[in-house]
Amino acid sequence: MTEIIFYTFADNPLDVARRVASKAHSQGKQVMIYAPDAAVADSIDRLLWSTPVLGFVPHCRDADALAAETPVLIGANPDALHTADVMINLHHAPPPAFARFERLVEIIDPTDAGRERGRERYRFYQTRGYALQSHDMRKHAG
Repeated sequence: MTEIIFYTFADNPLDVARRVASKAHSQGKQVMIYAPDAAVADSIDRLLWSTPVLGFVPHCRDADALAAETPVLIGANPDALHTADVMINLHHAPPPAFARFERLVEIIDPTDAGRERGRERYRFYQTRGYALQSHDMRKHAG
């Protein structure tokens, strides 16, 4: 069954997504960054190109010609990955086909609206019997 991890109170959800994708990639995992919103997809794409300066994470859009051989994909087609290791959700609703993945990462921003959408997704997964973990990012702020 898919392991679902919530990162709550994330002041910068895109940076959390970047760090999770980078760590998963370093562990040899394939990553789908689920970002159906074009502006969000563009933002995470730019972030992965530029941060950290010496730690490039190979990535492309899920519709790119190189998608089949790229370990980190950005987009809305979870079927583009050969191996369903890690999915990072950058959308307000549960992503399709998340149950195919070993791990789903949900990143919740600290705004009232973000927290409420996070609670809705938490209940969605909980009522379906998924084991849920939660990490409060306020405890990890430095």
